[in-house]
Amino acid sequence: MIGTRIILKDRKPLQELLPLESPLVLFIDPSDKCCLKCGFCPSSDIGLMKSVGRPLQCMDFDLYKDIIDGLSKFKTKIKVVRLYSHGEPLLNKNFANMVRYAKNSGKVEMVDTTTNAICLNKKLSLDIVDAGIDRINISINGVNEEQYQSFTSTKIHFNTLVENIKFLYENRKQCYLFIKINGDVISKEDCDKFLEIFEPISDSLAIEHAMNCWEGFESDVKENKEIGIYGQPLQKEPLTCPYTQYSIAVQSSGLVSKCFLDWGLNMVIGDCNKETIYDIWNGKVVNGYQTMMLEGKRKSDKYCKNCSQLIYGQASDIDEYSEEILEKRKCANG
Repeated sequence: MIGTRIILKDRKPLQELLPLESPLVLFIDPSDKCCLKCGFCPSSDIGLMKSVGRPLQCMDFDLYKDIIDGLSKFKTKIKVVRLYSHGEPLLNKNFANMVRYAKNSGKVEMVDTTTNAICLNKKLSLDIVDAGIDRINISINGVNEEQYQSFTSTKIHFNTLVENIKFLYENRKQCYLFIKINGDVISKEDCDKFLEIFEPISDSLAIEHAMNCWEGFESDVKENKEIGIYGQPLQKEPLTCPYTQYSIAVQSSGLVSKCFLDWGLNMVIGDCNKETIYDIWNGKVVNGYQTMMLEGKRKSDKYCKNCSQLIYGQASDIDEYSEEILEKRKCANG
């Protein structure tokens, strides 16, 4: 079944939910290192990562538990804890325990992740499913070993990858399995091959389109200038970034960014080694940034003004509701 990476079913309009007492989506990066070397991703460049201070490490499990424990201060649950941001999450040996801890906390409705699935094996698949993960998005980077070598500079056993994904699908229980590939870098015949291989072993899948969401990083993949990443028509560039109103991102080190796309650590606003997500979310920095966005001043922000994500990948445009939301924020703040 053809689907999309974003979940639109039963999704309420964002403007009806704002302002939020707690984030809808909390990104937590289990690992900011990766096992592939994709030219379209900044995490593949170790020298670049060192130059911006990225640690290329796995998150400490005790730190993770402190982060989840700190969610108890919110009156409402976090809608989604997204165990993914910049690296390959399954490199963290505690990944299944991270899923289980969040699900058992009573403060999280869903846990999902995005993975390249290279680290999957039967034991890990069973552990993750038994931990209660709700959704797994798998990024496929080719339909044979030669394409993986070309696109990711990494030698893999493609048949083994497929068999491991098949095992996960057959034992997924409550977990929804979505698989995607970038259709702009492979042929029509290879897109058909992707569907032939993966449609029988997924709940839904998609042939997506190319974009560069990493501001300041020169990707080796050209953006598709005609269509959005999910196949949707390109929309006007909004003045308000909706992500700032409902999400926040924790790096593998515990540093907190106001944007999940902050690959270069230019938007750090807190540190979970010293404070809780509750305190950061309700602090002056986040409040001021959300207000600035609702006032239509995104273009005044050095790192946000040229963001392609808002044209090619975002699902909500709240520009016409910004004044109304600002007024509701004032009332909520007394």
